[in-house]
Amino acid sequence: MAEIVSAGDSAPPYSVRASDGFAAFLRESGFALAVTTYQIGKLFLIGAPTDQQLSVTERTFERCLGVAAAGSSLYLAGLNAIWRFENVVPAGSELEGHDAVYVPQAAWFTGDVFAHDVGVMPSGRPVFVNTSFSCLATVDDASSFRAVWRPPFIERAAPGDACHLNGLAMDPGTGRPAYMTAAGETAEARGWSAGRVGGGIVMDIAANAVVCRGLSMPHSPRLHDGKLYVLNAGSGELGIVDPADGRFSAIGFVPGFARGLALSGEYAMIGLSLPRSSEVFSGLPIEDRLRAEGQEAQCAVMVMDLATGAIVHWLRLGGIVRELYDIAIVPGLKSPMLVGMAQGQINRLISVGAPVGLDRL
Repeated sequence: MAEIVSAGDSAPPYSVRASDGFAAFLRESGFALAVTTYQIGKLFLIGAPTDQQLSVTERTFERCLGVAAAGSSLYLAGLNAIWRFENVVPAGSELEGHDAVYVPQAAWFTGDVFAHDVGVMPSGRPVFVNTSFSCLATVDDASSFRAVWRPPFIERAAPGDACHLNGLAMDPGTGRPAYMTAAGETAEARGWSAGRVGGGIVMDIAANAVVCRGLSMPHSPRLHDGKLYVLNAGSGELGIVDPADGRFSAIGFVPGFARGLALSGEYAMIGLSLPRSSEVFSGLPIEDRLRAEGQEAQCAVMVMDLATGAIVHWLRLGGIVRELYDIAIVPGLKSPMLVGMAQGQINRLISVGAPVGLDRL
């Protein structure tokens, strides 16, 4: 097992274990991971200083969900705000053993709109899935948000979580939103819950059309190497959606409710959650599949080989951690950390920018 060095807002009430090759996989791949768990409100940064050591740091942000990396910035969807963090460590340098230290630099307060996935436009402006109002939205300096797109069956952006809009795929080529997932094709408040098995859809934003149906609570659509990958969370499957014919082709099975997907080369990193004891999340196909295969659900990050569907590495989170939501690749880093708002951390780290003349303000 790799040595795990952890740090955070307090003594960790959680456990972290990793497969023998997980640290070496991160090192060879040349990136760290940002992982969110909104159940306990934590953002984890996971890196590999050596092939045998993992660096795990966490900070507390209430009900954090979507996370995205763009340049030297991280973006996070929280309970009532979209946060932007900036790395203050120059390239090639370290601060207290960390090759990146992300500091909160901006927040757009949205109110509790149940923001899910977040993406970053080429301008640096974030867009996010506004689940409560069933739309894709962007931040605004004078209001809680501005809607930029809504599903074709939603007449207006209104509260009610009608279709449980959740996932967003950004186009790596254009840097613009391309596809979205929802748990149901309905405009009624929480109408999605009645059809959560088989009612899930994938939508093409540019075409303003549904391109895949028949899924069970799909999440985390991602475009990678010209293919559209989607997690069929209710069935515990990673698969590819062909927008031309609407088919979902499963690649592999994972033992848990699958949310959070990052892809690099021939591998997928998939977030897994334990099942909830609630009416909405019970009776999903994943339960029968686990029983049939004699497996128990896990809370973990699984690394899947896209060619075979086999799990080749894993990182398990335990203790009070039961659910993960999102995963983002943070390229070029081995031991990143993030400054949070608890315990006065933000008060003690001050960075000074280059001077600027009054005539340039």
